[in-house]
Amino acid sequence: MTSPSSADPAVRVRGLEKSFKDVTVLRGVDLDVARGSIVALLGPNGAGKTTVVRILSTLLRADAGTATVNGFDVATRPADVRESISLTGQFAAVDGLLSGRENLVLIARLRHLEAPGVVADELLDRFALTEAARRRVSTYSGGMRRRLDIAMSLIGDPPVVFLDEPTTGLDPQARLEVWRSVRELAGQGTTVLLTTQHLEEAEHLADRIAILHEGRIIVDGTLAELKAMLPPATVEYVEKQPTLEDVFLAIVTAGQDES
Repeated sequence: MTSPSSADPAVRVRGLEKSFKDVTVLRGVDLDVARGSIVALLGPNGAGKTTVVRILSTLLRADAGTATVNGFDVATRPADVRESISLTGQFAAVDGLLSGRENLVLIARLRHLEAPGVVADELLDRFALTEAARRRVSTYSGGMRRRLDIAMSLIGDPPVVFLDEPTTGLDPQARLEVWRSVRELAGQGTTVLLTTQHLEEAEHLADRIAILHEGRIIVDGTLAELKAMLPPATVEYVEKQPTLEDVFLAIVTAGQDES
C-alpha cells in the first residue's frame, strides 16, 4: 500500500453527484480537507451531508465525480480507504450490556491488535472514562456513551475520522464533552470531517466550514472568511442577557462543585 503524500489533502472531493431514483441529492460537490484539521460540513436535514460521508466511507457509490481519502480513490481502492478511516454515526454504536472497557477490548481484538487491554486502558484514560470503565454502558450518560463511541472509533489509530452529527440528542453539557474530545483528536494530528446542522457546533470546532445547500458546496472558508462576506456590523451598546444554555451550564456546574 503506497503511503500518501503529507502535502495532499486528507480528503479531496471533485464533482460528486448522487441521486436516489428521481431525487437528486448531490449536484457536484467539491471539497478539500487538510490533514490534521477539523472541517465542518454544515447544512439542514436532507442537505446531503450523510450521503457525502457514506460515499467517502465506501458505503455508497457516487453516480459521478471523484473522491480520495488518505490518497486512495474511494471507487477503485475501497479496502485501502477503509483501513484509513473510522466512521461514527448519529447514534452511539456501543453495547450496553458490556462495560466500557469490554467494548473497547472487543473492538481491539476484532482489529487483531496486540495487548487489547492496554489499548482499552489508554483510550479510557484519554476520554476521561477510567472511573466508569467497569460499569455497564447502559448506565452511562449520553455524553459518556458518545465519548466511548468516539474512543472505539480510534482503535487502530485511523488518520481520518468521519463524525456524522455526533451530538445528536445530547444535552448542552454532554455536547461540550464531545466537543472537547473532538478538539483533542485534531490536536493529536487526526483529520476530522464533521457533519452538523448546528451553527454553534461548527463555530466552536471547525478550522474551516463548508456549507452544503441544494446539493452543492456554496461557501467554504474559515469562520473569519465567512464573517467577512457580510456587511460591516453596526456597533450598538446593549446589555447582553445570558442564554438558556448559559443558565443551564452555570447551574449544573455549581451543583457539581457543591457535591
